[in-house]
Amino acid sequence: METTTTKKITPKTPAKKADSKTSAAKKAPATQKSGFAIIETGGKQYKVFSGDTVKVEKLPGAHKEGAKITFDKVLLISDGKDIKIGTPYVPGAKVEAVFEGDGRNKKITVIKFKSKSRYRRKAGHRQPHTKIKIR
Repeated sequence: METTTTKKITPKTPAKKADSKTSAAKKAPATQKSGFAIIETGGKQYKVFSGDTVKVEKLPGAHKEGAKITFDKVLLISDGKDIKIGTPYVPGAKVEAVFEGDGRNKKITVIKFKSKSRYRRKAGHRQPHTKIKIR
């Protein structure tokens, strides 16, 4: 006597993707910091919040750890309600920070290459930076 087994074949359906609207609602709300400032130092601009730790271009001079640094080149300042935009700087505005140390960024590799002339040059560079904590 022969026994036969039958298998139920079901068509494969693609898995349902989470709707972007529903998944965003399920995520925890991001904590938004209210006040910020945009400062200029070392030829670059940085958006800083109170309590942030930022790596800026190396500041001139010797500083001790924990020393107070004041940035007076403030381009924009916001307290969450009002925004003051400078032309180019906000008069009387200052951002205070605490010096945390000097260091160097990750190495970048610079390669020069000219085809058909066997010219190849490779050099590395590590840019110095200053680590500060905004008050």
